[in-house]
Amino acid sequence: MEVSAKVKSVTESAKYMEVQRIQSEYRRRLVRDWRIESGSTILELGCGQGDMTAALAEATGPEGLVTATDIASREYGAPLTLGEATDILKATPFGRQIEFLFEFDILNAESRIGERTFETAVMAHSSWYFGSFEQLRSSLSVLGSRAQRLCFAEWDLEPKSIEQVPHLLAILIQSQVESFKRQSSANVRTPLPRAKLIKLLGETGWQVTSVTDADTHDLQDARWEIDACLQSSAEEARVLDLPPKFIEQIASQIELLRTVEASHSIRPLGAYSLVAENSLNLAKG
Repeated sequence: MEVSAKVKSVTESAKYMEVQRIQSEYRRRLVRDWRIESGSTILELGCGQGDMTAALAEATGPEGLVTATDIASREYGAPLTLGEATDILKATPFGRQIEFLFEFDILNAESRIGERTFETAVMAHSSWYFGSFEQLRSSLSVLGSRAQRLCFAEWDLEPKSIEQVPHLLAILIQSQVESFKRQSSANVRTPLPRAKLIKLLGETGWQVTSVTDADTHDLQDARWEIDACLQSSAEEARVLDLPPKFIEQIASQIELLRTVEASHSIRPLGAYSLVAENSLNLAKG
């Protein structure tokens, strides 16, 4: 390997490690907010490549168990697939208290986890992955029969500064195109405002007991979503053979995104973190 190629490889590796450090520390902050106890049994929905899973396993300790699930297959994801990333995590000391279940749907969970129940369910930035609002509603309802407590985190769609607007625009543009797809594995499919999500929890048997703002200032997700939108959304709209007027609207919104992005520094949207109790569990208490 040439010296320049070696330097590039080392630089890219260092950047990846820094990204991982930042993402992992964010999830540790969530765990501290949620007060996950040692020895807990946890059902995680939308584990992805395992960043949240690792933080949960660290908190529960060797006496706990994290059942980490994702609707995607082991082959999904980049730069590492879900399977590759979680195999690395399984090889660590934390791996003994983690089980991964891919292609898992909580609405058809009996064949995978039987009648098991858990002390805590966790959904960390995974609610937007659901194919529809109704699928999310049904999943939250079923989750109430599986867990006593829900720990939840998601992006807040209300920007607090102009620097956060590009992140919001990228999310809204992607979600508009996604609404016309019959099948998808995209990250942004059903973005909901905070108030609507909290209302939905109440309608599906969860009583929210605490809500806090989560610090996202150092996360890289805004850049990722903006790049994904600029690279793919216009072409996806054309491939879907959508009405010309809609395609023109998407193109105009993308140009607005480019303009705002070029005029301001980029900051991620804020996020919120909440804890909810199963209403039936509260009634028994």
